[in-house]
Amino acid sequence: MSHVNALKRTDIFFDLSPAHLEMISAICQERVARAGEIIFDENTPGNELFVIVRGEVEILLDPSLVGGSNSRKTTGPVTIATLRDGQTFGEVSLVDRGLRSASARCAADHTRLLVIASQKLLGLCEGSPDLGYRIMRNVAADLALKIRNSDLAIREQLFWRPRQAI
Repeated sequence: MSHVNALKRTDIFFDLSPAHLEMISAICQERVARAGEIIFDENTPGNELFVIVRGEVEILLDPSLVGGSNSRKTTGPVTIATLRDGQTFGEVSLVDRGLRSASARCAADHTRLLVIASQKLLGLCEGSPDLGYRIMRNVAADLALKIRNSDLAIREQLFWRPRQAI
């Protein structure tokens, strides 16, 4: 599968012209990861966006990094999501240029990723305002969906109570 075909299947590159997809494809690097391999660690600088072409990637949070009473109960990072073909991760650093908000670990052998350097993608966006608008609109929608899913998970943790036997 070509890079363009892989990019077409992702939400953040939705509604882009073939020419725009070719421009993005030209700045992609391909990477193959094996199961258990750490792609990046939480709280490290992020300067790349990833597209899963084939395979699975787990997104992990380490509760011990924030402290609190629950962090003592957990023995390591907790998987909060498993991403598959056509999904992206690492886009938060594209927007805020901050530290990674979670870790990413390969969950299946021979996982094929497209790696897009943030600076190169932002350069394309600055050079083509239409492209930049579409990508940033799609990234915002993708992040909003992830925030909504996180909100639901938090509500479930806060408000779910086991039913009492009658």
